[in-house]
Amino acid sequence: MILQTQSLSSHIIPSNYLPTQKLKSSSKPLNFLSPKSRKSPLKCSSISVASDPSSSSSTTATQIKPYPAEVSRTIMELSSSGTLSTLTHDGWPLGIGVRLTVDSDGTPILCTNLSNRHFSIDKRSTLHVQLPQCGLRTPQCTIQGSLDKPDDKTTVKKLHSVWKKRFGEEINEDLLYVVSVDRILQLEDFQEDGVWVTSSDYKNAYPDPLRDIAEKVVTEINANNMEDVLRFCSIYADLQFQVSEAKMVWVDRLGFDMRLYSPPSGMYEIRIPFPREVTDEKGVKSTFNGMSQIAWEVEKNYYPLDFKRVKQVKKIVVAGS
Repeated sequence: MILQTQSLSSHIIPSNYLPTQKLKSSSKPLNFLSPKSRKSPLKCSSISVASDPSSSSSTTATQIKPYPAEVSRTIMELSSSGTLSTLTHDGWPLGIGVRLTVDSDGTPILCTNLSNRHFSIDKRSTLHVQLPQCGLRTPQCTIQGSLDKPDDKTTVKKLHSVWKKRFGEEINEDLLYVVSVDRILQLEDFQEDGVWVTSSDYKNAYPDPLRDIAEKVVTEINANNMEDVLRFCSIYADLQFQVSEAKMVWVDRLGFDMRLYSPPSGMYEIRIPFPREVTDEKGVKSTFNGMSQIAWEVEKNYYPLDFKRVKQVKKIVVAGS
């Protein structure tokens, strides 16, 4: 796929009505709800946000999506396997599948199926990891660094502990390696241009707090709330085409991405920011329900559409079509 940007603008709608994340604890699950009529009007206020996170200030009010370093950390946290490429003694590059996890700094810990006799004294290597997102997109990162064999007993013990916590099993010390990160190439999907992330930015970034429940949330919304998802396209986005089908791709602390289908125009992708950062499942569900309620009341003309709408649209063109 070749991705093209259709237009850029500031966007969206944060509302004073939306609930905060300080909710009362309950043993009952918090579900995505259908909008209902409300006697009193909703109170909405608009806020302008930067369309380019890399040029925005450090405040979350102007950041609409995670930075590439955060995305890379999230990919590595969620992944359990990847492809390690290094040089053999005869100088040929060799790519092998490896199981992996990361420590608190994001340093990859690998379990290979080869002992160190197969690797060259040249420690330069790459580790490529992909994170399929609901069958619609595959963010990925390629780490460039040095393949090292830890020998300090304290370090080895710590790595064993991290591995066992992730996989529930011991790791063969002969097959244990780490990759010292030099830099990372982060891509949003196949056939897209990548963004280079420095080692320091990567180590200082945090993985997304919704990473462990993002896929479940997206799957539930796509299965049970498609009417709301379609309504979001018409209310929160200023589109120049009709949408016949829409699916949520992924959700993170700052918002969610949507894949739109508009025959014969093609496929598009948009991002709808949350009014405020969310950090847990209750927060994302209550925020989604609040946004759904607002969209429904605007659609029914119970409340005027007086906020800025998303105008950044990415057209997805399938190569060869």
